[in-house]
Amino acid sequence: MHANSRRIHSRQTGPHPRLGEIVMRHLNDDFRRRPGENGRRAFADIADRLASEAFILDAGCGTGASTFVLASRNPHRFVLGVDKSAARLAVSQREIDSGTAPGNAILLRCELVNFWQLAVSAGLRCERQYLLYPNPWPKPEQLMRRWHAHPVLPALLALGGAIELRTNWRVYAEEFAAALRLAGRESRLEEFVADDPLTPFERKYAASGHSLWRCVADTAP
Repeated sequence: MHANSRRIHSRQTGPHPRLGEIVMRHLNDDFRRRPGENGRRAFADIADRLASEAFILDAGCGTGASTFVLASRNPHRFVLGVDKSAARLAVSQREIDSGTAPGNAILLRCELVNFWQLAVSAGLRCERQYLLYPNPWPKPEQLMRRWHAHPVLPALLALGGAIELRTNWRVYAEEFAAALRLAGRESRLEEFVADDPLTPFERKYAASGHSLWRCVADTAP
C-alpha cells in the first residue's frame, strides 16, 4: 500500500456559513428533478428484491470492495453497493459472476441521486446507509455538491436506517453532523483509527497519516 495520498486542501476551515440556510431550504422544498430513464431501468431490475429483504446500502461503492467487506460482516443482510461508474463496478462484478464474492452482495450501476429518489418513491426503507469517503468537493463554491447540502438530502434521510459517513476531511464530517441536526437527527462525530479498513481509500488514507472522521446517526425516527 502506497502511503502517498494527498491531504485535502480548502479555504474552508469550518462549516460553510451558508450551510444552515441551504439545508433548511432543501428540507422545506420539494426536489423537482425527475430520475432519468437509465436510472429507472436500473432500479426496476432490483426493486422487488429490495422490497422483500432487509438491506444495507453502500452508497457510492466505487469498485465494490467495501460492499464485499460489509457483506462479509453482515452475512444475514443483503448489502447493496450503488455506483454510477460501470468501469469501477466491473472490477467486483467479475467476482460476483464467478461465485467468489459474498452471496449477499449485490452491485447496481445507478446515479445515487436517482437511486435515493426512486427508492423513497417505492416506499423502501433500509437498515443502514454507509457513505464512505465521498468526493469532498472542498472548494467553498462546491458546497451544494456535498451530499449533506444537495437537494437529494431529504430522500437520503427518508430512506431510513442508521447512517454512517466516513471522511478524511473534518469539515465534511462537521457539516454532515450539522445537517443531520437541522433535520432532527442526533449523531456522534468522532475521530477514529481504521484498524480494520472498510475501503481501499480508508487503508490508503490511514497509511498516509491522515486523520479519519466519522459521523454516525444510530437511529431513525
